[in-house]
Amino acid sequence: MTDSKLSKQYSWESVEDKWYQHWLNAGYFHADANSEKPPYTIVIPPPNVTGVLTMGHVLNNTIQDILIRKARMEGKNACWIPGTDHASIATEGKVTAKLEKDDISKNEISREEFLKHAWAWKNEYGGIIIRQLKKLGCSCDWERERFTMDEGYSHAVLEAFIKLHEKGFIYRGHRLVNWCPASQSAISDEEVNHKEINGKLWHFRYPVEGSGEHVIVATTRPETMLGDTAVAVHPDDKRYKQLHGKFVLLPLADRKIPIITDEYVDMEFGTGCVKVTPAHDPNDFIMGENHELEFISIMNADASLNDNAPEPYRGLSREDARKAVLSDLGKQGFLEKTEDYLHKVGYSERGNVPIEYYLSDQWFVKMKDLASPAIEAVKSGKIAFHPDHWTKTYDHWMENIKDWCISRQLIWGHRIPVWYCRGMDKDQCKMECREPVVSIAQPEACSVCGSKDMVQDPDVLDTWASSWLWPFGVHDWPNDSDELKKFYPTNVLVTGPDIIFFWVARMIMAGQEFCGDIPFSDVYFTSILRDEKGQKFSKSLGNSPDPFDLFEKYGTDAVRFGIMLMAPQGLDVLFSESRLEVGRNFMNKLWNAARFVQMNLKDGELPLDEIDTESLDLPERWILFRLNQTIDQFERRMDKFHFNEAAKTLYEFTWSDYCDWYVEIAKTRFQSGDEAKAEAARAVAVKVLKNIFKLLHAYAPFITEELWASFKSDDETDLIVSSWPSKTELTEKMDEIASMEILKEVISAVRTIRSRMNVPPASKANVLVRSPNGSASVLKEYESIVKSLAKVEDMTLGKSIKKPDHSATAVIRQMEIFVPLEGLIDLDIERARLTKRQTELDGFIIQIQKKLSNDNFLSRAPEDVVQNEKEKLADMEAELERINSNLEMLS
Repeated sequence: MTDSKLSKQYSWESVEDKWYQHWLNAGYFHADANSEKPPYTIVIPPPNVTGVLTMGHVLNNTIQDILIRKARMEGKNACWIPGTDHASIATEGKVTAKLEKDDISKNEISREEFLKHAWAWKNEYGGIIIRQLKKLGCSCDWERERFTMDEGYSHAVLEAFIKLHEKGFIYRGHRLVNWCPASQSAISDEEVNHKEINGKLWHFRYPVEGSGEHVIVATTRPETMLGDTAVAVHPDDKRYKQLHGKFVLLPLADRKIPIITDEYVDMEFGTGCVKVTPAHDPNDFIMGENHELEFISIMNADASLNDNAPEPYRGLSREDARKAVLSDLGKQGFLEKTEDYLHKVGYSERGNVPIEYYLSDQWFVKMKDLASPAIEAVKSGKIAFHPDHWTKTYDHWMENIKDWCISRQLIWGHRIPVWYCRGMDKDQCKMECREPVVSIAQPEACSVCGSKDMVQDPDVLDTWASSWLWPFGVHDWPNDSDELKKFYPTNVLVTGPDIIFFWVARMIMAGQEFCGDIPFSDVYFTSILRDEKGQKFSKSLGNSPDPFDLFEKYGTDAVRFGIMLMAPQGLDVLFSESRLEVGRNFMNKLWNAARFVQMNLKDGELPLDEIDTESLDLPERWILFRLNQTIDQFERRMDKFHFNEAAKTLYEFTWSDYCDWYVEIAKTRFQSGDEAKAEAARAVAVKVLKNIFKLLHAYAPFITEELWASFKSDDETDLIVSSWPSKTELTEKMDEIASMEILKEVISAVRTIRSRMNVPPASKANVLVRSPNGSASVLKEYESIVKSLAKVEDMTLGKSIKKPDHSATAVIRQMEIFVPLEGLIDLDIERARLTKRQTELDGFIIQIQKKLSNDNFLSRAPEDVVQNEKEKLADMEAELERINSNLEMLS
């Protein structure tokens, strides 16, 4: 007996929350560390604790949910570990802004007070995205939810620092870093957005010492010239041979600086002479090290000018300093010229201000030795990238890897486990105790001088220096726990290609360094979502729809399925709500098919699962054969991570083969009066339907569980933990499959004729089939199906049938199909209608052809307008061809 009668329409509002809570209550999402089932593990890319659900999250997490739900149904111990990232800069910014609203300055309260406010903010707002992921249907193991600053995970982060330091991989250095003047912290490359700016390129004259000569240099940042410590030319540049080893006088600074030669200089760019500011440019930094130049940092942490700048400019903001420098250079005759210049400027992602390249004391990780095994893991195929073209990108970055700055000048985050002795008496504190002590716990006293005045490094670790441990840090590492043994390594990582270096590569390095094994075997890189104009979704453009508006409009299942349909592997996604409409229509189609089958069950009883396939008629054997094919194709595409192709496979089978063909054929069985055929059709219809639910469940979990509840037998589990579909044992007879295709093609041909000739839906046609080779026998055997599905009154078969007058014709596999039109439609009215449309099309086609042969139109009109005209012409010409053919039939 089915669970309940299905309503006339699918109402997702009443279904989604009900089933999600049911799954939670039943504990279906929780993986058992003691289970004998083979583990299948995914760790969620932890969204920022400050975040809210975006369409990017919908795409990424739907893919993960598809993988985990499929694995669960395959009998695996499916473990999807969720969590959130503390997001140092983003969260600190949110907390600071909240404090400012309350008239509290971050700089006027203690570190401990700020952290209290930060934890309070996290506890109040930090769970929003987790609740939203549940609304999406994510079947995460919420009992294992982690946060990158919870106690156990924090211990893992600090322990990793200790281990790397003990091996000599971590060091403190005075280096050039990306610096955000707003947050006054070092930031990673990933946190720098490069924007194209219409700026200026200023050209300056630097006088050569002891001569009347000068060199001309150019810059987009005039204020940094106050920190210049050299001018560089290419050693082979003949224009400057006489200046090698000489000096220039740096205007405004009253300093002389050397002219050096370096092959880095591009002789073809500008004057071939460049200013060198080692403390404020990464390329100049390298030249400064190579040539042992002086490093003069002229900026404070807030990007104002410090005491290393000439006195008139000290304390000025970088913007005011630029104005003052330009004014003074102009007055003194050193400003050669100014040009408009389009260039890219790095902006701090969080601070939304131009970054500085800033010299400061930071902690770094040596990366070369860590990178080597990670490069080999991908090259050897132990880790596969999908799509694989990302392998080249990964290899290039890894083989040119630089040391990683892991310290940040923030409060919210994992505080660096390093301590310094301040000494009660500076005279007593020897040089030896200036060396930092690396320890998670505070040392009781300085081991050199005995002072108990030990202070911890104020900096925190880069957020990535915690999230790179995520695949094993979530399992109580460094403890050798059962959890770690069971669920590490994980199976698949699903993430965006934009963090391939900052997260994916580092996780591979960390996994092998700390656990001796790769963290995952497959990495699936999601597509970039763009609007219909090709623009990337972004908050600033306002072109990204709110997922919850879409859930409310289409239903969560439709959004999940629709976005998967439009997400081909390796290509950007051009988002369109029309695809979500396809998803919603598909859900409705499935619901209506299931309701029809349920309504035609005998006394509401489910048929027996066991089916004697050898005794079935052609249509039943055919749909079971197509189901077997679909299961094969679906699994092959899923194994290759071709999620959109798997979705299309299932869509086409369900919509076309099952709903449009088999369900329509089943109607004829139910109405035939032949109870044996009707019961066979019921059994097959239910069997196929239940397998569709199983295949579709990972994509559309809510509707499939709701429908399954109406079709499962008393001894069957809920769909989420039911078995993965297996193929039906069936003797495949290819001649039978060919016969069914003939049946479909003939029915489709008659339907097409009816549509083209404007035959009223209620009118039944006569059909004559001339078949010289006997291939029409299947039509005779299943005449009742042809008559019902093609709305045929009478069907005549024969080898030498003559074509009746005024007949529409189709040819199917050497069979000629004639549909007499006289009496079926009013021939005169139809001729008049077609002739009128023929005249209209002739006129439209001439107009468009004239437009497309006009060179003025082609040169001035936008490309999309020209393309639209070409498409209209092609459509009209195709329609005219059909009309001419129809008129010929009527003549």
